Amino acid sequence: MRTIVLLTISNVFMTFAWYGHLKYRSSPLWIAILASWSIALLEYCFMVPANRIGSYQFSTAQLKTIQEVITLVVFVGFAWFVLGEKLKWNYALSLACLALAVWFAFGVNKTPVPGA
Repeated sequence: MRTIVLLTISNVFMTFAWYGHLKYRSSPLWIAILASWSIALLEYCFMVPANRIGSYQFSTAQLKTIQEVITLVVFVGFAWFVLGEKLKWNYALSLACLALAVWFAFGVNKTPVPGA
């Protein structure tokens, strides 16, 4: 559970780093870049421990799948609440595709591919 909490916190920071400046388009680009890099540093302070801790419980592919699901959920919430964008059907479809990715990463027979 620590891994998921840390990944969620890191994704909130990263979403703000990547997209938060869009609310302030009149600011000079260099300020947006500096602010984004400052926020991204905080993101790494949560992402690196999340992956380190998670690597004892999950495979790398599973960690990446978890991270992508969290990223999309955080991004949809950010786009809706912070940027005021409307939710669309393709967001729901994207989440459904990620649900399939989770199923493939965690639920399918874990027998290795022969010869791999």
